Amino acid sequence: MLIWLALILLGSTAQSQTVTEYVEEHTDHAQELMRTYEVPASVILAVAIHESAAGKSKVARHLNNHFGIKGANCNSEINSSYRDFETADQSYDNFVEVLQNKSSFSKLFEECDQYDYPAWAKGIQRGGYASSRTWAKQVIAIIDKYELYQYDNRPDDYVEPVKAAAPVSVRKKHSHSYRTKRHHSSAKLYTVKKGDNLNKIAESHGTSSTSLMRKNGLKKSALKPGQKIRIK
Repeated sequence: MLIWLALILLGSTAQSQTVTEYVEEHTDHAQELMRTYEVPASVILAVAIHESAAGKSKVARHLNNHFGIKGANCNSEINSSYRDFETADQSYDNFVEVLQNKSSFSKLFEECDQYDYPAWAKGIQRGGYASSRTWAKQVIAIIDKYELYQYDNRPDDYVEPVKAAAPVSVRKKHSHSYRTKRHHSSAKLYTVKKGDNLNKIAESHGTSSTSLMRKNGLKKSALKPGQKIRIK
């Protein structure tokens, strides 16, 4: 039993090390693309990891295709509907070109904050990049697990956009509808003023900075004047 558990843990560690090595190999080029086109390096790397099994898939090994892009290829070693590239870097370049040139993706360059990797992942899924409904969640999970956001060169004072709350489904029962309306009416937003900080706002509203960060999905306590945060 102990030997079996040790083998599982060893396999998990080896897989993690493989992903780490893959990131080290491709981060420079992903960041170069980020600086040129303002697509988060974390998203580029995570999509490549997801689609190529961190470079271990047959398509990645034989065709240098790390993003699951379909097309003609000249490779005789495998029978595949995926296009081939001379180098992995060319596959990375092509991924960004697809985002730029396809109308369902190109709007993301205007709609998405260049540091907001969840918005990019969800937008790419909505654009039809993958059929799986959980594709974006899986890409975001890869970014979080391996802390790929550290390669996005976020400013120290960057504040993540506050995500809109999911709409509450209203049932036919009147009692539930009443509770839903009362819940919405109790929501309170505060507009950040110059000189404010999270601790000051928390104290004036009888709560804690930790609670405010959790309610607003903030990872950093830095605030900007004009920003709206949820108090209740």
